[in-house]
Amino acid sequence: MFTGIIEEIGIVERIEHAGPAAQLTVRAARVLEDVKNGDSICTNGVCLTVVRFTKESFTADVMPETLRYSNLGGLKQGSPVNLERAMSAQGRFGGHMVSGHIDGVGVIRSLRQEGNATWMTVSPPAALMRYVIQKGSIAMDGTSLTVAQLEESAFSVSIIPVTKDETILLKKRVGDQVNLECDLVGKYVERLLQFGPVGAGDSASEKHGSLNMDFLKENGFA
Repeated sequence: MFTGIIEEIGIVERIEHAGPAAQLTVRAARVLEDVKNGDSICTNGVCLTVVRFTKESFTADVMPETLRYSNLGGLKQGSPVNLERAMSAQGRFGGHMVSGHIDGVGVIRSLRQEGNATWMTVSPPAALMRYVIQKGSIAMDGTSLTVAQLEESAFSVSIIPVTKDETILLKKRVGDQVNLECDLVGKYVERLLQFGPVGAGDSASEKHGSLNMDFLKENGFA
């Protein structure tokens, strides 16, 4: 689990494609301070497992499913990437719950400056718009952001200077891709609503019946 608060910008040393899969090596510093094999490092929003490391870099395998649903396949030597270690139980939860499992890739539609902030408008895959809500959270290339404006087929975020300086988001241009992970809560609620009662004799089912919109409204969730 991650928080969407980027720790540093890494640089791709190499990406080696082997059929539909790949292996990625990233030069870094801060995320390597306590690294060990098997650790998770969120890379442009994708949870990757460290398979080996040195004092200056880490290497991770990238499976075909990840390449299909993210922008990692478009990386090349010298590409900058957002990096975050897995959340520490002793750390502050500064962003929101980020799993590192990408839902899809969005395209930057526009960028404009307003005072000290930069507005970025992104068009996601149509199927993801149902999970994007006004003032809700969304992770873009692993960065925890708040949805500031909603349109029928796009959403906008307002990026503050510290996010500009410490992530790769504003190094991108109109037409570039960003990895998107929607807020976990909405996806879980949608999945639960697809099912009826848990089963005959189940105490929760007997007490509440099926989980549906009427139940959620009665209990203050909708």
